Amino acid sequence: MAMFKTDPVRPPAYAGFEKPTPAWFEDAKLGIFVHWGPYSVPAWAEPIGALGTIDPEYWNIHNPYAEWYYNTVRIEGSPAHQHQQEAFGGADYDEFIDLWKAENFDADAVMALVKQTGAGYFVPTTKHHDGVTLWDAPGTDGRNTVARGPKRDLVGEFHDAAERAGVRFGVYYSGGLDWHFSDLPPITGKDDDIMVSRPVGKDYADYAFDHVADLIEKYDPEVLWGDIEWPDAGKPDGPKSMAELFRRFYASRPEGVANDRWGETHWDYGTSEYELGASSEHGTWENNRGVGFSFGHNRLEDESNSLDGPGAIRYFVDVVSRGGNLLLNIGLTASGEVTPLQRRVLTELGAWNSAHGDAIFGSRALPESVAAPSESPWTRWTASADGTTAYAIVDAPAGTVVTLEVNGATREVTLPERDEVGPAVVAPPLSA
Repeated sequence: MAMFKTDPVRPPAYAGFEKPTPAWFEDAKLGIFVHWGPYSVPAWAEPIGALGTIDPEYWNIHNPYAEWYYNTVRIEGSPAHQHQQEAFGGADYDEFIDLWKAENFDADAVMALVKQTGAGYFVPTTKHHDGVTLWDAPGTDGRNTVARGPKRDLVGEFHDAAERAGVRFGVYYSGGLDWHFSDLPPITGKDDDIMVSRPVGKDYADYAFDHVADLIEKYDPEVLWGDIEWPDAGKPDGPKSMAELFRRFYASRPEGVANDRWGETHWDYGTSEYELGASSEHGTWENNRGVGFSFGHNRLEDESNSLDGPGAIRYFVDVVSRGGNLLLNIGLTASGEVTPLQRRVLTELGAWNSAHGDAIFGSRALPESVAAPSESPWTRWTASADGTTAYAIVDAPAGTVVTLEVNGATREVTLPERDEVGPAVVAPPLSA
């Protein structure tokens, strides 16, 4: 769950960071997100639906995000609270840190799967809202994965594997929420209580600054992916401000990018999440979602509430055809594995991308005045970066004759045979 930046006005301390979108990010089209933490031990949430389609109060009580388990179990009367009592005897959330062993985790194996999708970048969580860091972050007093649970620098392992695979590395950091640090009431969805249940003071701003500064120094990320907000005390320019973090980030990575969830500060691109945040889908933007309705691994999810391979391909193509990138999430199990369902989806997406990457990677949106999308048959359009080639991506059986209208000219095209699952790709002429 996220808050979205729609106001184009940046405070003076942040206006100087504006720059053209790096070509690599505009061309990448696909990134892979990983949510992994102590919440992967209970791995429990109600798969009620997609963010942006459900009333906020009902959403929070029945939250389908397994990574929000720490929050949901604290809401009296929620099914997650009842589950925590029945399954774990009402144990304290921090007991899950020590039960999380990551005993089967192989960063190179995960990255091999990421690489074969064709993804241009990879973003793992380094600290989610539960406050547990996946590296030995300063000031955490041992509440991290090096001292407890896995007893490994998981961020470092992800970083090194991405470097070996030639995949650009980013970091997710929850600056807006830290339920352990703040000890604030749970977020219930009433009266926008997310704004009063986030830490905003200097103590937390300095703590979060030290974390992100450490991530920049140690892991040299090319994507800074913030979530929810940034503590208010850390927004004015100064030695431990968000502005100083951006200075360090761009000094290290001049071609780096930051998303729009750092509060009233700076952003290089907008984000939407599932069905929420469509107002951010303009200019340079990215949609993010899980294979199912959760980002963290959720034992209750199955094929009935998750994308399959063809569904993921269509979702991806639709985002790209509208000018965006897709950051598609997998939630690792507590042992560190990709579930068979998620593996199958990424494998089929990768096979389709391998066959049809020319129509996707490095492409640009084709104006609807040139060729418009259709639902019958399902058709989306992209264009080569130089504007010389149009690609029609059509989900219909091989041998189907479809009528395509491009620049006012109508053409009949027979869809070719294909070995991979997913839609066909044809390239009708742009001119008559």
